[in-house]
Amino acid sequence: MKKLITAFLLSLVPVLALASGGDVHLDKADIDLHDKDSLRHGARLFVNYCLSCHSAAYMRYNRMGRDLGLTDAQVKENLMFAGEKVGETMTVAMPAKESKAWFGTKVPDLTVVARARGADWLYSYLRGFYLDSSRPWGVNNTVFKKVGMPHVLWELEGLKKPIIEMRKNHEGKEEPHIVGFEQVLPGKLSKPEYDKAVRDLVNFLVYMGEPAKLTRYTIGVWVLLYLALLFVVAYALKKEYWKDVH
Repeated sequence: MKKLITAFLLSLVPVLALASGGDVHLDKADIDLHDKDSLRHGARLFVNYCLSCHSAAYMRYNRMGRDLGLTDAQVKENLMFAGEKVGETMTVAMPAKESKAWFGTKVPDLTVVARARGADWLYSYLRGFYLDSSRPWGVNNTVFKKVGMPHVLWELEGLKKPIIEMRKNHEGKEEPHIVGFEQVLPGKLSKPEYDKAVRDLVNFLVYMGEPAKLTRYTIGVWVLLYLALLFVVAYALKKEYWKDVH
């Protein structure tokens, strides 16, 4: 019994480690999978800014088009830059070896990144880039320290530098803390517009991680209604069968 308890506690170590590292503030994404305009905008951002390096190898263009209310012709014209056939998956031509040499690690596939990281994490991450001359790409991130990815959306957001204050940690030692940002180079979008663009992109990533999510929710409601009706019928049958049993 003691061995079982020990094994169970050891299995919780990774979870506890993640929890102890969760001191990064995450902003609420407030995504809406029912908003087709948001999903279509997010899809355009994804194919224009993400798909050149990252793949989505478990998503097909035609499946995405159907779910987003687009015809095959509209998908080909607006969302296909790498594939030749609308039934192909969203892959990229970048070889894994070259990507590891350029970025220091293999560039991950983004099909299920929203399920792995969460919408709030992605939303905060894409809005958390700031100038840092010590990094290879000249930027760092408030959510992902020493990030290996360049700020691919900098043309939209612009470039900003951190405002740093020295604060004492729990041990009483002073450490630098980012308390805000100062715009260095303006982007094509204002801050509210950029926040909305990132929200739309995250909305699409969440959809892509589970395209049938809304369908599953709808089926789930009907299943619960069926079970409720079945309970009424089963209870009535039980009363009838057992009415003469004392």
